[in-house]
Amino acid sequence: MRAEGKLAEYRRKRDFDKTSEPAGSRRSGSSRRRTFVVQKHAASRLHYDFRLEWSGVLLSWAVTRGPSTDPSAKRLAVRTEDHPLDYATFEGTIPKKQYGGGTVMLWDRGWWEPSENITEGLKAGKLKFVLHGERMIGAWTLVRMRGREKRENWLLIKERDRFAEDGEDILIERFTTSIESGRTMEEIAEGRAARKTGSRQTGKQLSLPTPAFVKPQLATLMDTVPEGDDWLHETKFDGYRCLAALGKDGVRLYTRTGLDWTDRYAGLPEAFTGLPCKNALIDGEVISRSNGGGSAFSALQRDLEEGRPVAFAAFDLLELDGRSLKREPLVERKRRLEKLLERQPPARAIRFSQHVLGNGVAVFNAISEAGGEGIISKAAGSTYRSGRNRNWLKIKVKRRQEFVVGGYTPSSRRGRPFASLLIGSYEDGDLVYRGRVGSGFSERDLDRISGLMKDRSAKSSPFAAVPREVARTARWVRPELVVEVEYAELTGEGAVRHGVHQGVRVDKEMQMVKLEVPEDDKEGRSEVLGIRISNADRVIFPDAGCTKLDLAQYYAKASERLLDYAGDRPLSLLRCPAGRDGECFFQKHAGKGFPKEIESIDIEESSGKTEPYMVVRRQSGFVAAAQMGTIEFHIWGSRTDVLEKPDRLVFDLDPDEGLSFSSVKKAAIQLREFLDDLGLASAPMVTGGKGVHVIVPLRRTAGWETVTTFARTIAAHFADMDPEHYVATMSKAKRKGKIFIDWLRNDRGSTAIAPYSVRARKGAPVAVPVSWEELSRLKAANTFDMKKAVKRLESACPLAGVEAQTIGKAAIDALEKRIAGRN
Repeated sequence: MRAEGKLAEYRRKRDFDKTSEPAGSRRSGSSRRRTFVVQKHAASRLHYDFRLEWSGVLLSWAVTRGPSTDPSAKRLAVRTEDHPLDYATFEGTIPKKQYGGGTVMLWDRGWWEPSENITEGLKAGKLKFVLHGERMIGAWTLVRMRGREKRENWLLIKERDRFAEDGEDILIERFTTSIESGRTMEEIAEGRAARKTGSRQTGKQLSLPTPAFVKPQLATLMDTVPEGDDWLHETKFDGYRCLAALGKDGVRLYTRTGLDWTDRYAGLPEAFTGLPCKNALIDGEVISRSNGGGSAFSALQRDLEEGRPVAFAAFDLLELDGRSLKREPLVERKRRLEKLLERQPPARAIRFSQHVLGNGVAVFNAISEAGGEGIISKAAGSTYRSGRNRNWLKIKVKRRQEFVVGGYTPSSRRGRPFASLLIGSYEDGDLVYRGRVGSGFSERDLDRISGLMKDRSAKSSPFAAVPREVARTARWVRPELVVEVEYAELTGEGAVRHGVHQGVRVDKEMQMVKLEVPEDDKEGRSEVLGIRISNADRVIFPDAGCTKLDLAQYYAKASERLLDYAGDRPLSLLRCPAGRDGECFFQKHAGKGFPKEIESIDIEESSGKTEPYMVVRRQSGFVAAAQMGTIEFHIWGSRTDVLEKPDRLVFDLDPDEGLSFSSVKKAAIQLREFLDDLGLASAPMVTGGKGVHVIVPLRRTAGWETVTTFARTIAAHFADMDPEHYVATMSKAKRKGKIFIDWLRNDRGSTAIAPYSVRARKGAPVAVPVSWEELSRLKAANTFDMKKAVKRLESACPLAGVEAQTIGKAAIDALEKRIAGRN
């Protein structure tokens, strides 16, 4: 159908003598880029009209709650009539009583590219595409809902990529003004004049000379995040370092070595020309504007090869309006930079690199959880100094760096030009062999790299030395090709393990490629049960003088006992990377880049969603967790082989503030006697805090519901018998002056502190099982420190002396009889 026919419904609904909306009589000029636009529309209900150019019209959907960058938020998008192409510039007010009467704002615009055939996608009810807008960026999907409604309902969903965010309404709350006029909805409704916006206003003319290239400041690789509010933390971008020099002599975009790559970065010279300044020298990184799959670095390489527009993440300002700022404190340089870019919408080509002052560990963890490469930590008050120094630090989620290609191993597979690359780094003038990389290559990578190597073939090895078994089949090349590789670790011989190719680095010269080892890793490194402990001398418990190495060594000594009680169970970890006095956080799901000693198991949660839970099945796993900053281990009441049937019943006796430990011991003994009457033997464990756990080992016969109900009934019965001293509810108001009998530890998914786990409390106490006789003599629940706990490992564990029992008919009948007798 021609565009004129498609617009019949649009025109039928409107009286163009009364509305200023375009009638669609003007035909749009051809363009290889298809327009998309979003118009915020306050009609009978506020919504956002999402429009995609296709076949001469704007396909249109009314998104009732507005677009969301949270992939978990599926926004209802009601298909409406096709609109004319010139509607993409409409902003104003549709008169009341006219169709769609209300205020219309140009909220976003740009171009879009389909990820698959558009006609087939529309017909099948699933349209995947990438948006290049000022506010909506990256991969999105429209999915048609099944139903018999007269209207055509779709869902607009953000795909998971580097532009996704957690938080349903972040996008629409962040942007509340027009990208065209800078006005709010109220100002548009009142007919106020348009404001000057960054996209339309160039500001000062570039009237001073374009600054000369300056060697950039470089970051030192570290294993740990610096502490304190005198450090600011930024995202580590996955692109090409670039210094942008702009002035009356034009825009120059330099690589870190001073090469002029201005003509390679599509869209950036024009964007810098529009900045409101006389001249400037800006430090930053060229990155991809969208990631349609694979790494962000791979996406950037595809953009450069295909001539697509790229983006610039600006993080420092070295010169502005003829004045050098290199001696200014970093925070002041960033303040000036942000002001310079303040009229640049975040989705434009030039983007300000946001930072966080302090809270470095939390920033790193957030970046890690989001799948980022890492962070750059910078001394907030530092000046700009060319070269590598410790005012800028880089902390990576995974090990990743450049290597020089010195040869390859031929492939036996038909059509594959090589099996693996032989890589190395320059150390004291020699090319040192660093192993082989055989994965991560796309078809495009294989073709490109084989072509580059063909032009560089050599008769002899460029490496100082190569293992004989490798050299036997190797083909050599001149060491001029640099590739980026992500890897798990280095072997004892200094070779990469589990290397994955990330891309070719045409911006790096081979002589610059040296092996990066974290500086803090060099300084304080020890090994425990085969686990490398970085920052071994970091103090974890200042009051006890306990270091990270001390903690790792304790867990090595206690690992066999810990494996008995915490092994092969879903775990939650309390991690305190900066020590007990730093920021601590619980983690129950396995994360990317976790050590192999900490395994995972997929468990379906009550929401129906399946998540990876951590499991330790070998002794070294507890040490590996300590290396990650773990202090406490919390365990499920069941093991992974029979997940739905608990093997322990736990009552946590938690006293209110001010209650003595003797009152807790008395409660524990009363509970023991009650359980004995039900035919259930138990053992106590002092928790390392204020309370006592009364633990009943179980045979795995009853399911969660039975065990949870049984525990809740006992706790409620105790509270009914003696309400003056006991309570079975978590309510703090009701717990005043009483002991909370916490039965909730017996619910599916709930955890309790593991026997022999250290606690993140003053003095580094340990949760230790004791005998009933011992309990009567103890003066506190935090009696055992690590040294005393290790001493107890020489004797049998009191908990091991209690046989597993069954919550069967006999125990349940006995409980019901006790309750009936009470009533």
